[in-house]
Amino acid sequence: MGSEKSLSIPPAAQRDKASFEVLRVWIAEQGQHVSLQSGAWDDPFAWGIVLADLARHIAHAHKLQSKDTDEEAFIARLLEGFQAEIENPTDEPEGEVS
Repeated sequence: MGSEKSLSIPPAAQRDKASFEVLRVWIAEQGQHVSLQSGAWDDPFAWGIVLADLARHIAHAHKLQSKDTDEEAFIARLLEGFQAEIENPTDEPEGEVS
């Protein structure tokens, strides 16, 4: 893991004056902490697309770091973890809307 605490903003997001951040995830105090733009889309379908795109980006990044990664097998395993957490959450969301 790198020494940077926050990730860089993608060049396209820096160039596009209409860009906006929708999701930020941190691991802190042995747990996951999230900031999100909950009103970014009215239709939950759009969030499904974001999650699917994220899965592909994660698999692709992993392949770039570990050349022997099978992206489809990686995504299948990712989906197993997703489904397990949806069916039996290890914690419950809490927080506030600001």
